[in-house]
Parts: sequence; C-alpha cells; structure tokens
Amino acid sequence: MTELNTTQATQHDVVVVGGAFAGLSAATYLARARRTVCVVDTRRPRNRFAAAAHGVLGFDGTAPVDILARARAQVSAYPSVRWREREAVRVEPQGDRFAVTLDDGEVHVARKVVLAFGLRDELPDIPGLAERWGHSVLHCPYCHGFEFADRELGVLYRTPMSAHQARLVAEWGPVTLYLNGAELDAALRDELAVHGVRVVPETIVSLDGPGTGLSHVVLENGERRVLEALYVAPESCLASPIAAQLGVALDETPLGPIIRTDAGKQTSVPGVYAAGDIARAPHSVSWAVADGVTAGTSVHRALIGM
Repeated sequence: MTELNTTQATQHDVVVVGGAFAGLSAATYLARARRTVCVVDTRRPRNRFAAAAHGVLGFDGTAPVDILARARAQVSAYPSVRWREREAVRVEPQGDRFAVTLDDGEVHVARKVVLAFGLRDELPDIPGLAERWGHSVLHCPYCHGFEFADRELGVLYRTPMSAHQARLVAEWGPVTLYLNGAELDAALRDELAVHGVRVVPETIVSLDGPGTGLSHVVLENGERRVLEALYVAPESCLASPIAAQLGVALDETPLGPIIRTDAGKQTSVPGVYAAGDIARAPHSVSWAVADGVTAGTSVHRALIGM
C-alpha cells in the first residue's frame, strides 16, 4: 500500500467514481441523507451512443445524455455534493478511509467509495458496425425492440449464448442468426427452426444503409440480404483499472466480468461498494438506477454504524 500525503486532500463522507445512472442515483440518496459526496465523472457514459433510452419510466424515448444532464442538475442542487469532471485513476485504502487520486493528481479522501464507472464495449470489427451502434446495431430487444418490431432482424453470433439471444429477439419479428463463420450444432439449429429463426453461416463483410440506419448486410459470397436491425452482445470489460487495483472479487458471466457484491452492493473489500453494469448482469438504465439506490442507502447505514 502506498502512503499518500493526504493532509491537504479534500475530505468527504463518500466518493462516487462514475456519474451516470448508478452513480447519480447513489449520490442522490446520500445527498438527501445530508452526507458530503464527491462525484468523479468523465461524462463518457456507456450508452452515450444510443439515440434514445426506452422503458425508463417518465423518460421513454429520451436520449440518455439528456436524462443524465437533467439528473446532474438535480443532484448538483444539493449543497453537500461536489463534482470533479476528471478520471479517477487510483483508489487506495488509507487506514479506515480511502484516497482517490484523479488524473490531474488531485486527491480526495472518503470514508466510503462507490464504484459506478461502468463497462466498455468491444465491438466486432465489421465495417459499418461501429457507426450504427446504438441506432440500428443494438444490444437489447427490451430497450430497442419495439421500435423495430416486425422488420427484418438479425443477431450476430458471438458466443453460444447468441443462439438464445436469437430466440428472444424472435418475439419482436422475423430473425436471422448470422453465424459469421462460426459453427452451430444440429440440435441448436433444430431448436432455432422451431422458433422460426433462420441461420446463415457465411461471414459478414459489411453493413450498409443510409446514415446510422441499416438496410442490408453484405456476405462474403457477395449476397446482400435485407436487414433493418442487428443485435449484438458485445464483449464488455470494466472501464477502469480501479477494481483490479483494489483486488475486489469478480464473477464471470456470459456478458463479461462483473464485480461481486452482496445484497447491499458492498464488494469483497469492506467500505467499497459497486453499482450499475459493473456489478450486475443483465443491464439496463432502470436496473442501474435501482442498484444506485441500494448502494447509496447501504453506504449511509454503514456510515452511521447500522
């Protein structure tokens, strides 16, 4: 453990690392409990690429960045909340507290820390895919399926779970599972056929369509197939090295690693909590907000020794 000179550091009850849906939710409940909170955020939320968030009560169809802007303004109205638009690069235990170092060298000390820095998605390297991410290349039918209902839909095979994703997406319209050169056993093919899911084995060369829209997928054999939305389960990883620095326990899931937490969202390191996509699977804005509430109230109870 590195001994930092924290005599000049700003003191807080809690530092929240990440100011998107989970982090803002935790900060709100802590601020309402009149605790001093510092929110450290880079303003690069995972869903910044999405044109709209759906299934969020009161905000259905609103851009995620607009929801966050309104939430930041509301949280900022609490006098005990401080903001740092920086990146937290290190969190270190210092006795019964934690020293949080920012990328400009500034140090903030807190009794508790909430990790809510989110995930980073690694997208398949297919021309035309990245620029359509969040618009016509999607991850969740619950979040975006209604808007593409009854159109030509596709699922890009990435892992064996992709076959189950194709069965789910079939609830919204006709689906083709694009194996992209992968193999699929006969039993799974038969199961997909029962649900009306077509299977295309060829490798995808590119995606095509106007702007961020999708109209066709181009295969290696030259075929152009009509396609209006492609669902992809991206490979996700933790967006910050802080979890590894602290040595918190992780769990592997089909969607990637997540931080292990108890029912109160405390990690395996006492005093460190985690909320949002980094501490659950599956993911959504509503779940992130709910987990932030759990983390915030749990931290408050811990601060008063309950």
